[in-house]
Amino acid sequence: MPLPTATGSFGDKPVLTFPDAPASGELEVEPLVLGEGDVVEAGDEIEVDYLGQVWGGRIFDSSYDRGAPVRFPIGVGAVIRGWDEALVGASVGSRVLISIPPHLGYGPRGMPQAGIGGTDTLVFVVDVRGTHRRR
Repeated sequence: MPLPTATGSFGDKPVLTFPDAPASGELEVEPLVLGEGDVVEAGDEIEVDYLGQVWGGRIFDSSYDRGAPVRFPIGVGAVIRGWDEALVGASVGSRVLISIPPHLGYGPRGMPQAGIGGTDTLVFVVDVRGTHRRR
């Protein structure tokens, strides 16, 4: 399945352009920039910048707009499953495009307060800025 394209380079707020095709029903991960830093392992706390957009729809979240990266544990169920599966194994300095089907996102309930429906595929561009081993 074709994926959206993203403008910009690592650290720049991306703009997504969506294909005239439906989203895949599977997790799709496309590295846009391959970083050369440490590899993210399950249980690490990672620091990222990201843009989140509903497939073919509106942006629902962007750390670029807040002007500060976000830190959270990865690979341990602290975030949506699609993030846990897509970002473990990425290297620091990578920019990754992720298309997350509903069953790996917020499920059939969606997240109404963010404008995400239960059938929405979510697309993220994630810049992996750092990883910290949790001891």
